Amino acid sequence: MIRALYIGRFQPYHNGHHYVINQIAKEADELIIGIGSAQMSHEPADPFTAGERVLMITGALQDLHKPLYVIPLEDINRNVLWVSHVRAMTPPFHRIYSGNPLVIRLFHEAGIEVLSPAMYERATLSGTKIRGRIVSNELWEDYVPPPVVRVIQEIDGISRIRALNQDDGDYPGL
Repeated sequence: MIRALYIGRFQPYHNGHHYVINQIAKEADELIIGIGSAQMSHEPADPFTAGERVLMITGALQDLHKPLYVIPLEDINRNVLWVSHVRAMTPPFHRIYSGNPLVIRLFHEAGIEVLSPAMYERATLSGTKIRGRIVSNELWEDYVPPPVVRVIQEIDGISRIRALNQDDGDYPGL
């Protein structure tokens, strides 16, 4: 039995994440999705709360048909301790999937198997680009699974992202 860990910020969860997770699901019996930087929200690069990201991920993966654990992981800002922190916050796992060089190095040094999944359409599928599309009033809905669109609409995430990306000069009277 293989229980695999995949960590991302998921700001928002998008079709690239969805593709990678479905590929991991072909190799693993159970999945742990770690929501990185869980303490971050209401900032231009991190507009969504951990709870909102949990809703996005669980909604998008409801048809996965495998045990799935979605765990918020706060940053601790001490890289040497981060793997121990992740292990303390998650169910035991056998391997981690990541394309992040720091994450790969830290887990490798801890003796944990690390696999780097191929990114999917990285040129268009990134949280930064999707948030930019929202700010610019461009089509963004096709880049995320339908349950993510519903969550973003439910929480009024479009106006949040746009407001967070204004500067003080955009507010009259300030």
